[in-house]
Amino acid sequence: MAVVLSVHPVTPQARHIRRAAELLRNDGVIVYPTDTVYGLGCDITNKHAVERIVRIKGRDPKKPMSFVCADLTHISRYARVSNFAYRILKRFLPGPYTFVLEASREVPRLLLTKQKTVGIRIPDHPVCLGLVKELGNPILSTSANPSGADPLNRPDEIQRVLGSQVDLILECGVLPRVPSTVVSLVGQQVRVLREGAGDASFFRELEEAG
Repeated sequence: MAVVLSVHPVTPQARHIRRAAELLRNDGVIVYPTDTVYGLGCDITNKHAVERIVRIKGRDPKKPMSFVCADLTHISRYARVSNFAYRILKRFLPGPYTFVLEASREVPRLLLTKQKTVGIRIPDHPVCLGLVKELGNPILSTSANPSGADPLNRPDEIQRVLGSQVDLILECGVLPRVPSTVVSLVGQQVRVLREGAGDASFFRELEEAG
């Protein structure tokens, strides 16, 4: 069964963050809190761990997954960020949004769509931001649940359903079940792909304006 560590949602214990990051460096798969739902994650550069998550979720391996970056500089390494996109990212991140951008060559093939795009998050949550900074690489971001099921938002549920399949659970209590809002900024065109926790009204206005 997975090791379960309780982390403070505002000032996470440094020793727990270090332990999780070390595990991620060694093929580990973890569950961690974000500003929306609990995430199922690994180091995106670790192909074996990414494949483990695909199996745990029971999802189509061709269906893309997003990942968590530490800041806008980090994003620019993995995506092509136009001035138009940069202004939007700077305004809305960190926050409960996933932005779809054109991928750079740094993105592992497993995480690319057919259109060579990638989904990127900077959640407004000290635990996952601390993890990414400690690890030095982005962390896969997909909701902690079997594909097609509701996100698992209670630590006891997560342990019961995923505890035998992941290596570590960082828990900080009950989280909402609402995922991030997904917005495409590809080609300097705004499209709302999914409405979730983030307010989508600004993006709907831009979308309608063409």
